[in-house]
Amino acid sequence: MSELDLLVLAERAVLPDGAGGLDVRPAAVGVRDGRIAVVVPLDHRGDLPRAERVLELGDDEVLLPGLVDTHVHINEPGRTAWEGFDTATRAAALGGVTTVIDMPLNSIPATTTVGALRLKHEAARGAVHVDVGFWGGVVPGNTGELAGLVAGGVFGAKCFTTPSGVDEFEHVNPAQLREGLAELARLGSRLLVHAEDPAVLDEAAADVARRVADGADPRSFALFLASRPAAAEDSAVADVIAAVREVGGAVHVVHLASASALPLVAAARAEGLAVTAETCPHYLTLDAAAVPDGATQFKCCPPVRDASVAGELWAALEAGVLDSVVSDHSPCTPDLKLLEADGRSGDFLAAWGGIASVQLGLPVVWTAARERGVPLERVVEWMAARPAARVGLAGRKGSLVVGADADFAVLAPEEELLVDPGMLAFKNKVTPYAGRTLRGTVRSTWLRGTRLEVADPSAAPGGRLLHAVGQDESA
Repeated sequence: MSELDLLVLAERAVLPDGAGGLDVRPAAVGVRDGRIAVVVPLDHRGDLPRAERVLELGDDEVLLPGLVDTHVHINEPGRTAWEGFDTATRAAALGGVTTVIDMPLNSIPATTTVGALRLKHEAARGAVHVDVGFWGGVVPGNTGELAGLVAGGVFGAKCFTTPSGVDEFEHVNPAQLREGLAELARLGSRLLVHAEDPAVLDEAAADVARRVADGADPRSFALFLASRPAAAEDSAVADVIAAVREVGGAVHVVHLASASALPLVAAARAEGLAVTAETCPHYLTLDAAAVPDGATQFKCCPPVRDASVAGELWAALEAGVLDSVVSDHSPCTPDLKLLEADGRSGDFLAAWGGIASVQLGLPVVWTAARERGVPLERVVEWMAARPAARVGLAGRKGSLVVGADADFAVLAPEEELLVDPGMLAFKNKVTPYAGRTLRGTVRSTWLRGTRLEVADPSAAPGGRLLHAVGQDESA
C-alpha cells in the first residue's frame, strides 16, 4: 500500500456501527487522493499505516463526517445582496458542513429551466468553498423543462403548494403537483414540497386581518402564529400523500413543523409509499411562547410552534418518521426583516420570513440534544448520513467509510460557543440565536483531505459542483 497523504488519529470518531447506525469509538482514518483509504482501530499505534501528515486530535475533540445540508437558499444570481455562493459556503464550512444543496427559488431567475440552471452553474463555478449541488423547481407550466433539469444534474425538484413569497416561483395547484410528480417519477427523480394549504392559510389570514382591524398588534408573534396554523400543514401533507398514492413517485416534505402531520407521514411510510420528511434546528429548539413581540428574526414559514411540538418532532426523529435535520438557511437583507431593534416596525405579518443558520445548525441541535440525553452520533445521523443517503450520496458523503470523500469536521462538543453576530460568515448577520450560549465548537473542517481556511478572506474556493447524474465538475 502506498503512503497515505493524511492520517487522522481520533480517540473519538463517529463511525458506522455495522448494524445500520453509528457509534463513537477510537479510530485512525487515512486519506489518499482526497478519499478515505483506510479506517482502522486505534488500538495498536505501531501498526498504523504510514502517512505524509498526521493529525492527532485532542482528548476533547470528536471526528465527525462532514455534515450534509440539503436545504440552503443561496439566492445567487439575482438576489446576491441576500446571500451568495462565497459567503454561504464559507459559513457552511465554519459550521462543519461540507456539502450543501441549493434551493431553486429566491435567485433570479429561479432554477425552473435548463437555462436558469446553467446560470446557477456559472455563478457558482470558482466561488464555492464546499461542494454544492442544486435542486430544480416545479412551477405551473414547466413540466417540459424537468427532463432537461434532471439531465443537467439536479437532485430533484421543489414546489410550493402556497405562494412562495417571490413572484418568480409560482405555487402549484393539486393537479399541477400531480403532473410534476408523475414526470419526476418517470425520470427517476424526487419531488420536494413546501406543504401548506392555501385555503386554510387564506381563512386564517382573513381572521387575523379582522383582529388587526379591531386593534390587535401586528408585532405580536402569537398573531403571526395564528396566521399559519398547523392545520395548513396537515391538509397539504395529506394531499401530497394522496398524490403519491395516485400517481406514484417519491415525495419529500421540507421543513415539517406540525406535530399533527407526523402520524400522516408515519402511516404513509408504513403503507410503503415513498414519502419522507425533514425538520430544522429552529423547530427543534425554539419555543413560540418565548418569542418576543417585534423580534422578527424569529419569523419563518411554517412558523416556530410551542415546546410540546418540538418534543414531538424530536420523538419523530428518534422513531425514524423524520429522516433528517437541515438548516433551511433562508436569509435576506436586514431591512426586509423590519426589525424593531433597528428602529423599524417589528411587524411580524409584513416582515420577510426565513432563518439563517447554516453556520450554527450543529451547535444549536447538539446543545438541545445533549440536554435531552440524545447522543452525538444520532445528531450526526440526522445531519450527515441520512440527508446524504436521501440525495443519493451515501457512500460518498456524510459517513467516514472507505471510498468516501475525505470530508470531515473536528468538533469540541463540550466547549461553549457564544453566538456573536460578528462571528457569522453568511452575508446578513440576522439570527434568532444571537447572544445564546451553545455547546459545541467546530475547530476545523476538511474537504477531500484539505483543511478549509475559510476564516481567511483570501482563502481560495476549493469546492466542486455536484451533479446527481454524470460527472461532477471542479468549481
